[in-house]
Amino acid sequence: MALTALLSVSDKTGILEFAQALHRLGCKLLSTGGTAKLLMENGLPVTEVAEHTGFPEMMDGRVKTLHPKIHGGLLARSDVPEHVAAMNQHGITRIDILAVNLYPFEATVAKAGCTLEDAIENIDIGGPAMVRSAAKNWKDVAVLTDAAQYAGVLAELQAGGISASTRFQLSVAAFNRIAQYDAAISNYLSSVQSDGSLAPYPGQMNSCFVKVQDLRYGENSHQSAALYRDLFPAPGSLVTGKQLQGKELSYNNIADADAAWECVKSFTAPACVIVKHANPCGVAVATSPAEAYAKAFKTDPTSAFGGIIAFNREVDGAAAELVSKQFVEVLMAPSFSAEALAVFKSKVNVRLLQIDLPPGGDTAWLQGRNAGDSKRVGSGLLLQSADNHFLKREDLKVVTTLKPTEQQIDDLMFAWNVAQYVKSNAIVFCGGGMTLGVGAGQMSRVDSTKIAAIKAANAGLELKGSVVASDAFFPFRDGLDVLADAGASCVIQPGGSMRDEEVIAAANERGVAMVFTGIRHFRH
Repeated sequence: MALTALLSVSDKTGILEFAQALHRLGCKLLSTGGTAKLLMENGLPVTEVAEHTGFPEMMDGRVKTLHPKIHGGLLARSDVPEHVAAMNQHGITRIDILAVNLYPFEATVAKAGCTLEDAIENIDIGGPAMVRSAAKNWKDVAVLTDAAQYAGVLAELQAGGISASTRFQLSVAAFNRIAQYDAAISNYLSSVQSDGSLAPYPGQMNSCFVKVQDLRYGENSHQSAALYRDLFPAPGSLVTGKQLQGKELSYNNIADADAAWECVKSFTAPACVIVKHANPCGVAVATSPAEAYAKAFKTDPTSAFGGIIAFNREVDGAAAELVSKQFVEVLMAPSFSAEALAVFKSKVNVRLLQIDLPPGGDTAWLQGRNAGDSKRVGSGLLLQSADNHFLKREDLKVVTTLKPTEQQIDDLMFAWNVAQYVKSNAIVFCGGGMTLGVGAGQMSRVDSTKIAAIKAANAGLELKGSVVASDAFFPFRDGLDVLADAGASCVIQPGGSMRDEEVIAAANERGVAMVFTGIRHFRH
């Protein structure tokens, strides 16, 4: 008996070719609306659903496939005699293949100026209902919800029939698509406020992620873990990368790699970032990747051992030769030269990740940032917009008698950029386009300052004349005094403390220039 296929798609990509192939295989074609018109115009014998059901489309197409002859044909089980008898009694034809994609709700609400009425009219009813029916009855029906599935199904049909395994996988994909679609509708509608505007956070948050891979274990070996990505990941984000060689990435590798990648792509000049335990332990900009790496490594060679290294330029042979001299867990860059790949070919455990930078330039920082951040808290979830504030030179407010030089302002901007990626409390000493000492994650800002100075001393780096970035204000002058004692000549900080005047007075007393940004960068 010939198979029956029902084709009803909003996105008509590939549907004509799919229908033509089905026709050549002897399939009977059912279709609706614009899809039926397209197939008829191209000479295919198509039965419209209205003719098949004996019931006309109505209400501007809102009601057309919601009929027992459609859902009975999709839901009837061939292995249940009562189902077969009911079909025969009521003249219901089995539907063996269903190809449906849904009204473009997500694309509609993403458009500027989309109204609630626009959104409502793009909520598909009949499509999801058919998809659910077919997916539930996957043992008898193959349901296709994406044009990318057409070729594989045709290949199996041509080879003799669609396997049970394929039908089940198509069913899973179909239910996933319905979940995504309903989540998008819920997120949008629960964001609509009384005046028609959209709240930044919906009344119910429905998130959909796609599993990339299972991981060997989590943060510790007794924890299980897996990596998921957004349905539509931001261009230039870590999960868009391709692993060229090396061992499987671990949970900690991925977390640290994300920290390194987000930091390095925020620079316009050739840059290198070395991360250990989620904190940058060395950052530098230079005229070449090799020089940037050499400078970044000097900051803290001890912590760099077994670290994660990121470049925002192609890794060439010179940079690869330098990096290969240390133990590195993950090395990532927009690309690797043939010479660089040859250097690491023998180091089979080194994980090389190639990640395209966001479109629009070398960094396109704001485009490549995640749209928001989340954190689990018990049985709750904290959501916030991404910390993607971009500081401009004209935003700086000089608050001391002594003014910073142009070179100091360059270093202050660099230091401030690095501080954004250091765990709070963060203190970052810099000079000459490189980090000199990094103090991270301390409960006391004074302790962070002392740790940064100790690390600089351990690395043999001179802090006299350096600049310092603090991710938040100094609540007392003691922090300012400690960094001045260490040799800092210029400070960048948010300001906003009740004791700002006390801190400014201390800076004037110690001969330290200081600028306020008016914004902080806590990172927890």
